[in-house]
Amino acid sequence: MDDISTEGMLHAVFVRSVEAHALIGSVSLDPDYSGRATLFTASSLGLELPMPIQNPSAIVKQPFTSPPLAVEEVCYVGQPIAVVVAPTVQEAIDAADMVEVEYEPISVIIDHRRALDADAPSAHQGSDSNLIATLAVGFGDVDDAFANAPRTLSITVDQHRGALASLEGRGLVARYDDVDRQLTVWTSTQAPHAVRSLVTSYLGFSPDDMRVVAPDVGGGFGPKAVVHPEEFVVPALALHLRRPVKWTELRREHFIATIQQRGQTGTVEAAFKDDGIILGFRARFTHDCGAYVPYGVVVPLTTIRLMSGPYVIPALEATVECVFTNATPTGAIRGAGRPNATFAVERMMDAIAAEIDVDRAEVRLRNMIEPSSLPYSLDITGNDGRPITYDSGDYSEALEAALEAAGIDDFETRRARSAGLGRRRGYGIASYVEDTGLGPYDGARVEVLTNGDVVVEVGPGAQGQGHSTVLSQIVAEHTGVDPTRVRVHSGDTARYGQGIGTVASRTGQTTTSAVHVASIDLAQNIRNLAASRLEAAVEDIVLADGAAMVVGQPGTEIPVGELASDAQPKFGGSVPEGQQSPGLSVERVLPFGGQAFTYGTHIAEVEVDPDTGHIAVVSYVVVHDCGNLLNPMIVDGQIDGGVAHGLGNVLMEQVRYGDSGQPLTTSFMDYRLMSAVDMPELVKVHRETPSPNNPLGAKGAGEGGTIPAAAAVASAVEHALSDSAVIVNHYPISPEWVFQTLQERAGG
Repeated sequence: MDDISTEGMLHAVFVRSVEAHALIGSVSLDPDYSGRATLFTASSLGLELPMPIQNPSAIVKQPFTSPPLAVEEVCYVGQPIAVVVAPTVQEAIDAADMVEVEYEPISVIIDHRRALDADAPSAHQGSDSNLIATLAVGFGDVDDAFANAPRTLSITVDQHRGALASLEGRGLVARYDDVDRQLTVWTSTQAPHAVRSLVTSYLGFSPDDMRVVAPDVGGGFGPKAVVHPEEFVVPALALHLRRPVKWTELRREHFIATIQQRGQTGTVEAAFKDDGIILGFRARFTHDCGAYVPYGVVVPLTTIRLMSGPYVIPALEATVECVFTNATPTGAIRGAGRPNATFAVERMMDAIAAEIDVDRAEVRLRNMIEPSSLPYSLDITGNDGRPITYDSGDYSEALEAALEAAGIDDFETRRARSAGLGRRRGYGIASYVEDTGLGPYDGARVEVLTNGDVVVEVGPGAQGQGHSTVLSQIVAEHTGVDPTRVRVHSGDTARYGQGIGTVASRTGQTTTSAVHVASIDLAQNIRNLAASRLEAAVEDIVLADGAAMVVGQPGTEIPVGELASDAQPKFGGSVPEGQQSPGLSVERVLPFGGQAFTYGTHIAEVEVDPDTGHIAVVSYVVVHDCGNLLNPMIVDGQIDGGVAHGLGNVLMEQVRYGDSGQPLTTSFMDYRLMSAVDMPELVKVHRETPSPNNPLGAKGAGEGGTIPAAAAVASAVEHALSDSAVIVNHYPISPEWVFQTLQERAGG
């Protein structure tokens, strides 16, 4: 984003709250900066109304969002209060440092586990409760299952609040053109169409008058699917000033002002037989939504919808209470609630195994859904209003393949070798299912140009997933055009006017399927035109090397660009027979056929140094089924990145706050990520069970590497420390916690 520049551009820098909860008095700029910079507040830009919720729901009883610039009250450190505009970035930064804001601090609630206590401070003035919504799903007779079960167990799980750490922070450029009266916004978003819809609705002008472009974005991971306050303010500035305006997020802003996720605590109960066969689950969680709910409650709802995991659970009752705190708002980060569900379910599976003294893998195998039972429906409604239905696969086979790939038969030899070095070794198992894809549709337009290039236009933008590569190969496969001649345009509302966004691992199913269907139809149109020119049967026309020809007849080749020229309207001419519209192009909108369920098993092997508490992940196995692999190299890359993300979550990453709500993790000195030297070598085993819900048989691949990683590592650490009876039902698992826990167990 920061590479985009335009003539006459001004630079914006935001003035952000330094208090977690306070009333705002005056906001003023030092007079010495008058003429060099201009200060804007909500009132001076007409931005005093709260922003719309991106995913509204009647379940949300307190649908609080903030104005783009705070009015009267701030509810978290980092909330934008005002914005300074100047000719250069440095001038804007200097002026923003000289803005004085009067605060009247108010009591703060930071710990989501206390948010519903009777004496808990309110995160918002005028609200008598921090409860946003209570979400619940369930089926079967849970009370009967627990009343009659031979055994029951209860565990408490605690998952930390995490931050986004994408390579590129957020940023945008807004420019208003007085000639065509159009506002163009370039923004590092995963959802350009949502930006256009929400911003035009809020600012009160037609979506037709606003173009939103998502250029090549340096990582999205979920938070960039949320429309943030800056995406309202910077366009408003461009409209007000009639000058282009740029804002580029600083890394500290990224840590305190960009959507975060994962903070969730709760209890899970299981009713089961003496052999470990599960009869019922109960779960109750508290979910930290932060100060506002700009994205709605999609993430915690996803958690409880997947509380069955890959297992036969006859009766389920899952509830989550969504609460406000005076911390940065939360939303989706890679996995979006699914890691929370998997962690809770898989920690319970280990607890059951320990309770009945049975191998951890065996307990899972006894409870897994059999392939003959697929498709397998739950009495829970998914995002599309239909029952959640696991579509295809073999969950038990994936677990058994993971055990084989991890060499578990030889584990005790490796454990003894580690013991000889004074280290404790353990392995952990985590199996999962993941609902991927999101409706209600996706579309694509594919056109052959007269020079032989093929243009593809789709809605979702890309954040490094390789969309252009995959879409080009699909088009090339059907049309015979070299992939390097396929030009993909995405994430631009002027190119393709409708789109849902790059979220929920959906593009590999929805967008690719739309391009697939459109390319098949386009190829047929090319054959029809060539058959007419060559006076041959359509079925005898083959497409290769950018041309159409009669099979087995060299010298009959007609370049596809020439056929595209033939298809263009000629003055006074007629449309070729069978052609529906001028030109050689096809547009197809494909209705969503239903979610595809990725699944798999991860096995982590760790060494723990009891003298320091340090945890080293020494090997990691992924058995993963994302349906038909559209591009194996890209899928491998997604798994590598996903596992790195998940290992960072469980071992290193944690957003921390002081009691007054001041963030303590505002740079990479405080918030550590996995690096290449921390990563184990990954063993990846692919399974390809096509999904019946889309024509390519694909399932999502972007999040499966992350979802079970925390559960697998926690299981491994617990196994390594089993001689000390250490239970690991939380993350991150810090060296300090390991060391102190071992000291306590040893009586030190």
